[in-house]
Amino acid sequence: MFKHGKLIVILTFVFGCLLQQWAAPVSAAADSTTKYRLYQNNRIIMEYSNLNTAIAQAKTLTNSHVEEISSRKWLWDNFPRYRIYQYDNTLPDWQFATLNEAIREAKKWANASIRDLQSGGWVWNNYPKQPNYRVYQGESTRSSWVFADLKSAVNEARKWEHSYVIDLNSNQWVWDNLSEEYKQSLKQGEPVYQIYIETYTQQDWQFPSLVDAIHKAAAQDGAVVINSRTQKTVYANIKPYQVYQNQKLLKEFSKLNEAIGFANGWAHASIETDGREIWTNEPYYQVYQGDRLINRFFTIPGALKFAVQYSNASIRTSEGDVIWDNNRSLLFWSWNGTYKPDLIKSQVSDTLGLDADSPTWFELTGGDGTLKDQSDADTVRWLHAQGIQVHPLVSNGFDSGLTSQFLKNTNAQARFISSLVGRAAQINVDGINIDFESISGKDREKYTTFVKDLAQAAHQKGLSVSIDLPRGDLSWNHLTAYDHKELMKIVDHIIIMAYDQHYSGSPEPGSVAGLPWTEAGIQDFLSYGIPRDKLVLGIPFYTRVWKLADDGSPVGNKALLLKGIPGLLASIQYTKTWDSRYQQYKITYQQDGYTWVFWLEDEDTLTKRLNLAKKYNLAGVAAWRTGHEYENVWKVMILQK
Repeated sequence: MFKHGKLIVILTFVFGCLLQQWAAPVSAAADSTTKYRLYQNNRIIMEYSNLNTAIAQAKTLTNSHVEEISSRKWLWDNFPRYRIYQYDNTLPDWQFATLNEAIREAKKWANASIRDLQSGGWVWNNYPKQPNYRVYQGESTRSSWVFADLKSAVNEARKWEHSYVIDLNSNQWVWDNLSEEYKQSLKQGEPVYQIYIETYTQQDWQFPSLVDAIHKAAAQDGAVVINSRTQKTVYANIKPYQVYQNQKLLKEFSKLNEAIGFANGWAHASIETDGREIWTNEPYYQVYQGDRLINRFFTIPGALKFAVQYSNASIRTSEGDVIWDNNRSLLFWSWNGTYKPDLIKSQVSDTLGLDADSPTWFELTGGDGTLKDQSDADTVRWLHAQGIQVHPLVSNGFDSGLTSQFLKNTNAQARFISSLVGRAAQINVDGINIDFESISGKDREKYTTFVKDLAQAAHQKGLSVSIDLPRGDLSWNHLTAYDHKELMKIVDHIIIMAYDQHYSGSPEPGSVAGLPWTEAGIQDFLSYGIPRDKLVLGIPFYTRVWKLADDGSPVGNKALLLKGIPGLLASIQYTKTWDSRYQQYKITYQQDGYTWVFWLEDEDTLTKRLNLAKKYNLAGVAAWRTGHEYENVWKVMILQK
């Protein structure tokens, strides 16, 4: 956090002492910056500095792919080429790289088909071949009484008294061996055969003769004949296969092959039977912007080439699985710098797009593990009601001696962790934000062990753990108490406190967080191999005004909050010049016989900081602190989210 420079003074002293102890030069650590990201569908799994390692891990997963982080170029995937369906059902396991694999599995299932996901329709199916004719005797038929040609059907029907043949393509009565005398006798019976079209019927659609009922129904598309005594459907003039284009019915067919032959002549066609879609020539990959379908493609590369042109885009399969998106938004995090409920609520009420809030609630106050607790359960409930997660800050009071004493005492640590995690879980917060500063470099291993124990206890309670680390410098971070490579394995988020480049005790005036310095800090943290989705960029809601002597040396300085800058500029005569060192404007003015100078923090620098977080695919940004800003700041931020 921003501590008016006290932290940096202490750290500078500590680092100086350490550098004297370790005067031998230390070679720079190997650059482990992650360059490749492994996904399963659109879910980030891990990041890697080596492409071969990423691909090797991806091969252990299904529906995975590897991207280059900087360009989002798709470098490798194992998405399937073929998928099995039974009618309109499919299973996650029914996806295969080769057609032979798919056929071996599909043969185990009746009414199965295989779709080449890079083309429309089927490439294999075992739907039964459909006959052209069926023999009936009265209301009865047998499974074996189906035939490809009329001659064979008639030959079978002649074996049975009072039999007839139905053409299954037209549903017409095409032959019978019923005598005229027998047909007339049927007309004298009870009128039990009723014709329906869906639920509609008429009084004159009742017949005692099945022959008459079928002949009448055959002239009515969609008609069925029902025996009113048994409620059994004894005839149906229904063509079971409907061809649609964009959900508009084009034509109906009795035979599936004929329906497919017709559907192939239309784009965006599908075939349904019994209300189930069993065939389609629609492309499998669909591109959405938000919830709006904007295009379809047969291949992933084609879909990607199109989708990257749009913001808030995603690629989905016909099954609704999202396999790629560019919907990632920046996590907005802010510290309150206070424990007071009313002030916290007031600060948060002025924000837009805030995801996580960190009240200053917990502090280590004794080497014996004493916990100062100023938490408030009602405030947690209020923040949750606003849709904001709660990650209270826990500090060490920035007391180096007390912290060393604490880190030597395992019982003290156990007491502190138990009290902290127990209370955090009790008030239902979402996580814990560790802000231990001014720690001696000699406590490096002890501090890492403490964080590991705390994180383990927190994770067991379902709490996430974040840690705040000074931006530091790659050349001497190894001398500090912060072991980046080990801490990144333990915690859920690491927040770079990328401010106080120039602090209250600096020997020369300068920006609190020049843009090149900030970017170099991001690169340093990435070089440790910290996954980008764990890394959060700290941004300042303040600057520092420097009072200069005649020779330009500083004789004093003071913090200037973001919300105070507009009022100050309105009250003074100033000169505004561009400073390429910090990529910021420098404001100079005269007051009380002195020259005063500060480096402007405004909507432009804020936008550039947010763009840095986006450029490096970081999880988000964290502001020190809520309450220091003016209203328009959050309006700018939410536009960049």
